[in-house]
Amino acid sequence: MSFRDAHNHLHDPRLAPHLDQIIADLATAGVTRCVVNGTCEDDWPLVAGLARRHPDLVHPSFGLHPWKAPLRTPGWLPALRDQLEAHPGAGLGECGLDRWIQPHDLADQSEVFAAQLEIAAELNLPLTIHCLRAWGPLLEILRGHPRPRRGFLLHSYGGSAELIAELLPLGAYFSFSGHFLAPHKSSVRAAFTRVPAGRLLAETDAPDMLPPEPLRTHPLEDPEGAALNHPAHLPAIVAGLAAARDESPEILNEALNANFERFFGPEGPAAP
Repeated sequence: MSFRDAHNHLHDPRLAPHLDQIIADLATAGVTRCVVNGTCEDDWPLVAGLARRHPDLVHPSFGLHPWKAPLRTPGWLPALRDQLEAHPGAGLGECGLDRWIQPHDLADQSEVFAAQLEIAAELNLPLTIHCLRAWGPLLEILRGHPRPRRGFLLHSYGGSAELIAELLPLGAYFSFSGHFLAPHKSSVRAAFTRVPAGRLLAETDAPDMLPPEPLRTHPLEDPEGAALNHPAHLPAIVAGLAAARDESPEILNEALNANFERFFGPEGPAAP
């Protein structure tokens, strides 16, 4: 089987010492495309560089994460447009809202997110959204602004099962991460049984959001010995999602791949 990772941070400096081996491992594991998400202005050139070096594997996405919003420069929005224009077909994100991080300024986050939502809607870009403890404000913004015609992706969706019914008519796709295979995340797994097969995606969020230790097929550590999430864990994550939904991994993965290509596009963005 071949697999598509809907969200990771392959450009993260923690992965840099291992990058050549990671790329080889992805090929062996059958992971053929990865959406690599930049989260701030400093990230964007790193993501662009990976996309140039690995155009068949890396689908770049450029955004301003709510955690990074306070660090933005006055020219961040034109710089974001420049990256998107330089990479036709790229995604926008990750961006969104977060009331978990302390301190936070939800009004400022909302302004930054709405500006990115406007661009994604204007250009009909694949929009990747981060949301933690801010579902009400997120719904208000999504309902009050134009949205990309292709829909939007809620990466590592951790909201309630009931909220899924409100998000689906707005165009939501829902991405499952390996962290949700931990025993204490049973409510999230139950929520993912309510997502229609045509709106599902799977992700690693590497180098973060590790799956449970028994499912770590590719152990990886930073220089201090802390465990890192390897993007080649994706096949194990897909198998875990299939088990949670009581479905065949092969049939589920076919649906995930079809959804990936419908949302992100069947081919990677054109090289700049």
